[in-house]
Amino acid sequence: MSSPAARAPLARLLTYARPFRRTIRLATLCSVLNKLFDLAPPVLIGAAVDVVVEREDSLLASWGIVEVSAQLWWLAAATVVIWGLESAFEYAFQVLWRNLAQTLQHTVRLDVYGHVQGLELAWFEDRSTGGLMSVLNDDVNQLERFLDGGANSLIQLGTTMLAVGGAFFVIAPDVAWFAVLPIPIIVWGSFRFQGSLAPRYAAVREQVGALNGLLGNNLSGMATIKSFTAEDRELARVRDESQAYRDVNGRAIALSSAFSPLIRMAIVIGFVATLVVGGELVLAGTLTVGAYSVLVFITQRLLWPLTRLGTLFDQYQRAMASTTRILDLLDTGTTLPDGERPLPTASVKGAVRFEGVDFAYSAGPPVLHKLDLDIAAGQTVAIVGATGAGKSSVIKLLLRFYDPTGGRITIDGHDLRTLQKTDLRAAIGLVSQDVFLFHGTVRENIAYGRPDASDAEIEAAAQAAEALDFIRAMPEGLDTVVGERGQKLSGGQRQRLSIARAVLKDPPVLVLDEATSAVDNETEAAIQRSMARIAEGRTTVVIAHRLSTIREADVIVVLDAGEVAEAGTHDALLGQGGLYASLWAVQTGVSSAAATAMPTA
Repeated sequence: MSSPAARAPLARLLTYARPFRRTIRLATLCSVLNKLFDLAPPVLIGAAVDVVVEREDSLLASWGIVEVSAQLWWLAAATVVIWGLESAFEYAFQVLWRNLAQTLQHTVRLDVYGHVQGLELAWFEDRSTGGLMSVLNDDVNQLERFLDGGANSLIQLGTTMLAVGGAFFVIAPDVAWFAVLPIPIIVWGSFRFQGSLAPRYAAVREQVGALNGLLGNNLSGMATIKSFTAEDRELARVRDESQAYRDVNGRAIALSSAFSPLIRMAIVIGFVATLVVGGELVLAGTLTVGAYSVLVFITQRLLWPLTRLGTLFDQYQRAMASTTRILDLLDTGTTLPDGERPLPTASVKGAVRFEGVDFAYSAGPPVLHKLDLDIAAGQTVAIVGATGAGKSSVIKLLLRFYDPTGGRITIDGHDLRTLQKTDLRAAIGLVSQDVFLFHGTVRENIAYGRPDASDAEIEAAAQAAEALDFIRAMPEGLDTVVGERGQKLSGGQRQRLSIARAVLKDPPVLVLDEATSAVDNETEAAIQRSMARIAEGRTTVVIAHRLSTIREADVIVVLDAGEVAEAGTHDALLGQGGLYASLWAVQTGVSSAAATAMPTA
């Protein structure tokens, strides 16, 4: 069986859109009926010419309507009914197709975003935010634009070819062959163009992703660009990417624009053939004037719409290129399958064990090697070590952002891989060194883990994080908007809001990842007091660079090259005179012997 990615984009789209098939069928029916009634006026014109020329010998007279005036009134009434039905079905297909486009756009965007949220962090590390945004916005919108108009146009074009071609063979088989002669050429040329356009529009969509990725990164890093006076250099990079987008679009435009002029020259052959051959048949008396009038008018209706094939195939190829990117993203599987065992937060005691854990990022070198850690429930354990020792990797594994390549990790005896990820992460509160605040109010950011929390609970959490005073000093208090990523706040304020967010979540396991790495001494002291209070009664894992913040930890684990080099209390480790003592001496300028003799705070 072929893989999903190997199937035609349209087939994949129809498979995905299976829940909307009833609407698609109804919209298609309305499009077909609208086009059939739209093709009726040339027939009515031919009938009117037949009545005026043939009078009592006209086709309508043979149906029992002999009086000429009555025939004209019957044609008038038929015209009103046909135009009314055409208008009604036009309204119906527009409403159906356009609502389908909006509904499918909404569904696709939610499905893609929901699927992307479920992918592991390693997948995001190889992709740019701008590239993902181009799929969620540009590609989804491209699909919506095609369904909004292009799908109906293709259906009506096919209806025109079948209906008019059939009418030709009924009215004048001898002329029909000349009228339809250009169609195989046009269709063959269309498929040739389609095959040539497909890779060009795929390149266009890829370049859109690259351009959006660069723009997204630059807008996020504007402060860095300005501080390094790199505006001109970044403008040049954007110019290069935009020019590349312009170039790939230009190659697609050059090909698609040549389509209609070439098709028009093929069309004129059929029109001239109908005009001359049909006229000769009228002069010879084998074709009526009315039938000839219908053929002349209907030839234009048959062939002229084919000039739009270029535009339609252009829209189609753009939409299919976008569809491929969308569905490829939806087909991306996760390497971290969810476990089946539930883990109710209220039942979690917080005992964590790392048993012979090995870990490496992708194809990189080993980060952890046979790591053994035993963290008792309610214990505060600090993990320290030089940069690259594997400290943050321990946290990512605990939250199951990654799976170990060897060994296992358990919480209360349950292997993390057997647990439902949402339950596992609900039991762990993370305060990261890289604080992320959402654009919104202080209240919304603190209550992010518990949106239903009351103001009293939010203020209590802020008080525990020593954030309530500065919050109350703000112009609008809890309703103050923090700006994108919390840019209106200082680093210390953002960090304390992050701690308040974790406090309000009230998890049985608390993880503090370098929570004081980017704050001043006064703020660090405030955060230390906060952490000491909120660590009570719960398992706490502290990743620390500043050793002064973890002196009171129950156990300090020193990592070196992904292995446990030392473990013990602050005083015991200083007394050993090993790696921890060396790190302490570097940070404080105090020898291990002198530090051991000093009273602890």
